[in-house]
Amino acid sequence: MTEVSIRNMVCPRCISSVEAIFHHAGTGAAEVSLGKVRLPQPLSPTDEEKVRQALLDAGFEWLDDPRLQLVSQVKNEITALVQSGTLDEMNDTLSVYLSRKLLRDYHTLSVLFSSMEGTTIEQYFILQKIEKVKEWIQYKEYTLSEMAIRLGYSSVAHLSSQFRKVTGMTPSAFGQSGTEARRPIDGL
Repeated sequence: MTEVSIRNMVCPRCISSVEAIFHHAGTGAAEVSLGKVRLPQPLSPTDEEKVRQALLDAGFEWLDDPRLQLVSQVKNEITALVQSGTLDEMNDTLSVYLSRKLLRDYHTLSVLFSSMEGTTIEQYFILQKIEKVKEWIQYKEYTLSEMAIRLGYSSVAHLSSQFRKVTGMTPSAFGQSGTEARRPIDGL
């Protein structure tokens, strides 16, 4: 079985899109999950080039560099964790969680991530949470209290303070502004 790492897969629709790309190319992907595709056999050079181009056209990227693959895995784990909206149920710190999920020392992950992305894992995590708050505010899904709990904040004040630091406005002001100032989560 051959495994391929794919950048910018952040949601179930991404999985469907990547499945369709591999299916359209006639490669028969055995299993597609966030950031990964398992193939029953390696692709021919011609098929691989077609798939690589189709992935790029759809906003994805076939990753060859193991360092980029690991950074992508960190991003995928954080994105999946935040999108689940159940950080209140997480019993570990982010560093312990990532180390356990990726079977790597957190310091190694942190140094690699910072050198490749120009930001820290913690900052990336915060940006993901703030985008989730924007989504929930926009769709009026939860109260600020519920958002703070679901995203693992110690209080509404902590969430509001972090939101303001990142966006320059309070969550309430964001909700009243009617702005569509959300960023795509794969662009963070």
